[in-house]
Amino acid sequence: MFEQIAQSIPYQYISIDGINISIKRLDLVHPHISGNKFFKLKYNLLAARQQGYKKLLTFGGAYSNHIAATAYAAQLFGFESLGIIRGEELASKPLNTTLNTAQQFGMQLQFVTREAYRQKQSPTYLAQLQQDYPDYYMIPEGGTNPLAIQGCSEILSDTDRENYDLICCAVGTGGTIAGLIEASHSQQHLLGFSTLKGDFLSRELEQLTEKRNWQITDQYCCGGYAKTTPELLQFIRTFEQQYDFPLEQIYTGKMLLGLTDLIQQGTFPKDHRILVIHSGGLQARLATL
Repeated sequence: MFEQIAQSIPYQYISIDGINISIKRLDLVHPHISGNKFFKLKYNLLAARQQGYKKLLTFGGAYSNHIAATAYAAQLFGFESLGIIRGEELASKPLNTTLNTAQQFGMQLQFVTREAYRQKQSPTYLAQLQQDYPDYYMIPEGGTNPLAIQGCSEILSDTDRENYDLICCAVGTGGTIAGLIEASHSQQHLLGFSTLKGDFLSRELEQLTEKRNWQITDQYCCGGYAKTTPELLQFIRTFEQQYDFPLEQIYTGKMLLGLTDLIQQGTFPKDHRILVIHSGGLQARLATL
């Protein structure tokens, strides 16, 4: 079902300080099931349908690309959907663009305390959810599970494996980069730019893949998830004007801020062949950018 709605993925070519960069525009694969979420959801929704489920349950924060994409995909393929949203206080506030989009696509939103949300992977909490919602197919936060990694392994083409030395992507829950690593050639290196502060993502990624041709940095997370700095916002505005394609401040903006800084520091040789994965998420883009 996913193959019927996918658009061919274009590349955009830019140069930063004399190094040629190829941008794989996953944000253009579909207008609503955008970017890496298309690949993460593909096999999860196929499994839900094959197992006879008609309802989906998943998790996310207020700016979750996964929540917005799941809501649309559920509606498109005839599922009901429920989103468990981090932040009980959000229930009494106007919905932001991401959550409003999800609600418009038919997703019910259930706001929980941040303490409760932190239990989303505990067996006790999941067992209780399974008891409360026995007829829902459950998809983890960010969509990351073995089926998502299987889908994300399809992001790289044979040409991508042959033509690039370095592959860069933003990292949230780790599913996308895990899929890329699994699909990569052993001589390629993958560099993930974490949107979260801390090195725990590296430890989690070690559990998702046996390959070790990768590295994750949180140096450009700008303080943490969904946090910004004046430097980041100015970089995005300047970058968009110069190269004429959209970024957002949570994932892709931080990734390209980091990559640009590393290039300007002389980290890579001039003949290094770099592929950047534009993972979408543009519905969370600040209106002020």
